[in-house]
Amino acid sequence: QVQLVESGGGLVQPGGSLRLSCAASGSIFSINAMGWYRQAPGKERELVARIFSGETTNYARSVKGRFTISRDNAKNTMYLQMNSLEPEDTAVYYCYARIVEVKGVEDDYWGQGTQVTVSS
Repeated sequence: QVQLVESGGGLVQPGGSLRLSCAASGSIFSINAMGWYRQAPGKERELVARIFSGETTNYARSVKGRFTISRDNAKNTMYLQMNSLEPEDTAVYYCYARIVEVKGVEDDYWGQGTQVTVSS
């Protein structure tokens, strides 16, 4: 069984920074891709950033230049450094990973979500 656990959300003023973490645990053989999605009230879930096993990254246009995604393969952990936060970044942020389990099954997993609120 695989679990994704996020941490690092909270309340921050506009212009501030937060760092989200997502730790994967369980019967993991490899992690092919990881990413962050977010969902604001009344809106659909949207991609924020993704990182692939070869370290290739891509970002939503709205966060490019402000957010940085990274991963520590030895710890099966992914990070999202968020700088110059804006009220429009307020949302629940979800961690995603495409994982190959030890038994050979590849599947998509989601974390429980962490709230990020940008407000003065």
